[in-house]
Amino acid sequence: MGRLIVAEIKPGNWSHKVAETSDALDLEPGVFTLEDPRAIARSLRRSAERSRRRKTDPFRSAMSMLNYYINRAGCKLPEERRRHLEAAKDELRALYGRPRRR
Repeated sequence: MGRLIVAEIKPGNWSHKVAETSDALDLEPGVFTLEDPRAIARSLRRSAERSRRRKTDPFRSAMSMLNYYINRAGCKLPEERRRHLEAAKDELRALYGRPRRR
């Protein structure tokens, strides 16, 4: 029988590699540090509409990047930041004329 070889992934490296090499968006610097959810949504929209690396429509690309950031931060994301970013999802939906989630 053959041996199973598992590549070792160092903590903190895989998400950086995903952001660098995937068909992700080229984000404006500091977009996730903005206080205003509408400003976050507008920045993500601009990035999604300018990007030539995305594989899907701008709305889905922008929402995916926002979810990616929230999920990667996990429990280390302060509650206030999480509220701003969750509100940015609603703002993003509004910018694209999509219904709000309940």
